[in-house]
Amino acid sequence: MKNWQIELLYDGECPLCLREVNFLRSKDRGRGLVNFVDIAQPDYNPQDHGDVSFEDAMARIHAVKADGTVIKNVAVFREVYEVLGIGWLYAPTSWPIIGPLVDRIYDFWADRRLSWTGRPSLAEILAQREKGMCANGDCALPVASGSEANN
Repeated sequence: MKNWQIELLYDGECPLCLREVNFLRSKDRGRGLVNFVDIAQPDYNPQDHGDVSFEDAMARIHAVKADGTVIKNVAVFREVYEVLGIGWLYAPTSWPIIGPLVDRIYDFWADRRLSWTGRPSLAEILAQREKGMCANGDCALPVASGSEANN
């Protein structure tokens, strides 16, 4: 049974993302309205979170509503802030002119977030994650045997 109204998928290794999550947690005040899910955890399972892949969640912020609807980008902030009773802070992002401008600013930020926070590229993070998952026996891709690898 879900007690939360929205599930926020965030990158727990991003310092700016963590700052925002900590702010939102303080606004939630333990009510459990928002389920915060750190996608950087090795046990992140897309099937448990709206089928949002790790790669998609790293590229753009996503959230899952209690009814299973997946949303992304600035709409996530609008919804989460609304659930927490502070929707007025993001209300202007749905207005004409301001909304599209904020969307473009978010896209610009999201495309550069990793490098601006001193992190490897998304491709490098994905490779590291897959390598770590394969080392734990959780690799989804079949590993070719020696004879198959030579063919």
